[in-house]
Amino acid sequence: MIRVLFIFILSFLILQLNANWKNKYAGYSIILRSSITIVLNAIVFLGIVQLFINVYSLFVGESLSEPEKGLIYFIYFVVLLITLFIARILRYQILHQEDLLENERLKQQNLQKELTALKNQINPHFLFNSLNSLNSIIRDNKEATTFVNKLSFMYRYILQSGDKDLVSLKEELKFLDSYIHLIKTRYRDRFMIEIAIEDMHLQKEVPPLALQLLVENAVKHNEISEDNPLKVKVFSEGETICIENIIRPRTSFVDSTGNGLMNLDKRYFLLKKQHISISNANNAFRVTLPLS
Repeated sequence: MIRVLFIFILSFLILQLNANWKNKYAGYSIILRSSITIVLNAIVFLGIVQLFINVYSLFVGESLSEPEKGLIYFIYFVVLLITLFIARILRYQILHQEDLLENERLKQQNLQKELTALKNQINPHFLFNSLNSLNSIIRDNKEATTFVNKLSFMYRYILQSGDKDLVSLKEELKFLDSYIHLIKTRYRDRFMIEIAIEDMHLQKEVPPLALQLLVENAVKHNEISEDNPLKVKVFSEGETICIENIIRPRTSFVDSTGNGLMNLDKRYFLLKKQHISISNANNAFRVTLPLS
């Protein structure tokens, strides 16, 4: 009974370790992941065998001889190998099932995007005609005309990028420029933005509206006043783009779902198999977007 119990415990722990617990360090490099797995399996194997030898001596009343201990190590090692083989099969089945679920979720998202695109086809002509009519009314007001043109460009960009998963950084910066004009029209000198991106990155790709979302996030959550103007920095750093601002939380109510950054991170992972980085060290909020 003791032998059966300990073989069961060893098999159970090895199966859990190699089939389920691997998720806890799945993000590590393959070398580090393999090293951790080997060390943990060795610890479990040696610990269970040594515990069995001690418990056996305690219950039976006599110690195992060296040949018997050697045989115990051999038997448990064979059990370990068989269990590792079974765990590998189970792990493959788990990953395969996760891939199937992920593919199904992507299909559902694509269907939702197609439905949204069909709905949006009804509105553009009406909106653009309305903007053109408004432009003719305010033709003598240069500032208002520019505002309407920028708004029209933004809406056209949103429609055109709706069927794209990724756009060039150059396109995204052009869209961001129109959005900045709208923000500056509202806040004037209370809002400043500094953009410093190397030309070699302009053809790299990012999800549509990624930069605009992050600048909008800064505007939405921070105080913007004469005493505390908001300054946002957009700059390249290695193979990343950083969007940074000093944290000055609004005292008034912020109408926000809080899902913007989480959704952007999910889009990034689905499209580029990378996560965005978020930090708020030294009272500065920074979001880093990988470009590689």
